[in-house]
Amino acid sequence: MTPGRAVYLVARREVNAKLRTRSFVVGTAAALVVLVGFVLMRSTLFDDDHYRTVGLNGQAISVAGQLSDAARQVGMDVRTAEVTSLAAGREQVASGQLDALVSGAPAALTVLVDRELDDELLGVLNGLERQQVLRGQLAAVEDTDPDGLNVDDVLRTVADAPVTVRALDSGDPQHDQRLATALVVVALLFGSLLLYGSTVARGVVEEKAGRIVETLLSTVRPWQLLSGKVFGLGLVGLVQLTIVGGVGLVVALMAGVVTTAGAALVALAWALVWYVLGYLLYATVFAAYGARVSDEDDVRTALTPVTVVLLVAFVFGFAVLSRDPSGPIATVLSLVPPLSPILMPARIALDAVPFWQVALAIALTATTTVATTQLYGARYRNSLLMP
Repeated sequence: MTPGRAVYLVARREVNAKLRTRSFVVGTAAALVVLVGFVLMRSTLFDDDHYRTVGLNGQAISVAGQLSDAARQVGMDVRTAEVTSLAAGREQVASGQLDALVSGAPAALTVLVDRELDDELLGVLNGLERQQVLRGQLAAVEDTDPDGLNVDDVLRTVADAPVTVRALDSGDPQHDQRLATALVVVALLFGSLLLYGSTVARGVVEEKAGRIVETLLSTVRPWQLLSGKVFGLGLVGLVQLTIVGGVGLVVALMAGVVTTAGAALVALAWALVWYVLGYLLYATVFAAYGARVSDEDDVRTALTPVTVVLLVAFVFGFAVLSRDPSGPIATVLSLVPPLSPILMPARIALDAVPFWQVALAIALTATTTVATTQLYGARYRNSLLMP
């Protein structure tokens, strides 16, 4: 039997054994429920679509009733509040007490927001201002020469009367969506790498405990057994991650939590790439630590050093990336191979990393994978037949 054939047979055995198990189906379903629940929770509890608080200053106070009525007609709940000064309103917008501050004459409204004005509220305000412009045009015509009414001129004037929108923060308007996507990527990669790395270790222990490994080694060599197990279980994990990530993306798009499908697809694609890189980096290490014990009860303790490294990457993924994903700390940590598989795809999702850093991280991770495979592959081989 050729070496390639032996690796293929072991990998196929692992794939068939895991894909057909109840645990794979239940685990995939559970991951989907959690992810879909997170998406729906974000679209309802953490989205500001329930109601919007709009401050009105000066002449704009006169359109309070019309604004509420127009919003209600399109299914929005807008609550208005009178603001005594523009300075006070600016502070309330910056602190989040107001979603928008509207000022100016009813026919020339100016809207101040923190980052961006959502499309629904913008449409309502534009419609309201155009109504005011239209009324002014018709009143002017009636007061001068009704027979001289030029409908095209009136419509052109009305169409050219959008509200003026100003933002306190001119940063990336998609930042919140990118951050949510990045945090989901961190959670999915951490869970997948930990789950399937541990599965590799437990598979090694099961074969040792049942003395199956002695039978297998009479047919294949240790490196072939390890390679087949790593590739087979890695493929199972990739299938599961693709299913969960794909369904989660579709639900997020349908719920309106994610509106930029292209950016989300890119983030998912990079997450899958980094899952493969991270799994190959960690799988042999998990297998080597698993081969050191013969009792399944001891697996968790044996895997503690590897689990701690993944946990550190997970914690930094939430703590550092949400604050300054382009800063020096996030940059350095994302280039460290044991942390790169979790931190780098999250920075990519945040659009906070130049391509040269991505390429460097891939090169460093691949180099480290070769070194760890040789080192821990030898430890796996030496520990495999030990009691």
